[in-house]
Amino acid sequence: MKSPEVQVAQALKSIARNLHIKSYIQQSEELYPLLLKAANRFVAGEKKKDGIEIANELISRGYSISLEYIGENTGESEECIKAKDEFLHLIEEMGSMAIKQTVSLDLSHIGLLASREKAYSHLHQIAQKAARYGITVMISMEESAKTDAILNLYKKASEQYQNVGITIQAHLNRSFDDLQELIHYPGKIRVVKGAYQEPSSIAMTRSKELDNRYLEFVERLTEAGHPVSIATHDEYLIQEIERRQILDQSITEIEMLYGIRPDLSKTLRSKGYNCKVYLTYGQEWYLYLCHRIAEYPENLYIAVKDMIEPSDKHKSLSYY
Repeated sequence: MKSPEVQVAQALKSIARNLHIKSYIQQSEELYPLLLKAANRFVAGEKKKDGIEIANELISRGYSISLEYIGENTGESEECIKAKDEFLHLIEEMGSMAIKQTVSLDLSHIGLLASREKAYSHLHQIAQKAARYGITVMISMEESAKTDAILNLYKKASEQYQNVGITIQAHLNRSFDDLQELIHYPGKIRVVKGAYQEPSSIAMTRSKELDNRYLEFVERLTEAGHPVSIATHDEYLIQEIERRQILDQSITEIEMLYGIRPDLSKTLRSKGYNCKVYLTYGQEWYLYLCHRIAEYPENLYIAVKDMIEPSDKHKSLSYY
């Protein structure tokens, strides 16, 4: 029998993609502001200025940042264009402030559901502008059904733009072979365990075996001299990566989500490691909030507390 924690996580991941529930919450004058109080712990805000403000605070304290205008699975062509334009404006503003950091995105946010051609056209525009300002574009990974399309567009873009990186999910059975190929492309590779529910026939469950595979991926990349972002909050993995002196290398960084274990990020930064904080902003925070609680069900208690007693707006101070 599944534990209550696992059942809660699976339920949250399920409702996160329920468009009816999402629409109901967004239109509710009672629920929307209430849940936004909980989301504010994990999301910089709803506006670009919110994301840039906190990004600058973190940068001033020695962290790197990866900033994303949050959203995915955008079906309407007009909305995809709006998302693409928002990323261009974000890059323009970051460039004007000499913020040579990372912008992350989901390809399904900028057109992948409409067509690969539209998604690539938008990615091309974003990568081109980012290259002009010395900004990296990190492509996130999504459900396994999109993996081939995402990897193909990444490979096409990286032939022209070396500032484009890709994410790989260690839990997918196919990822070992994908890594063997991706290691020959120039972009930084972000390694994650994998947050999406996938059939056991194509993906591993959270286990010691998955931990070992994650570590193998990281070691394979560093041994090849390939830039890697180690995206995890798992203390066992971090301790093992420290023990193997992987974080001592200039090509590696540890990347953690904003609002999740800032104390751990602070400790790692104090040791002189390259630490990156992954920041999001925008109104599509509902899915993001569900995933943050699903990944660590104890966050549900924090969410309830924040709805009753909202956390300080300047949450990033806990990183200092």
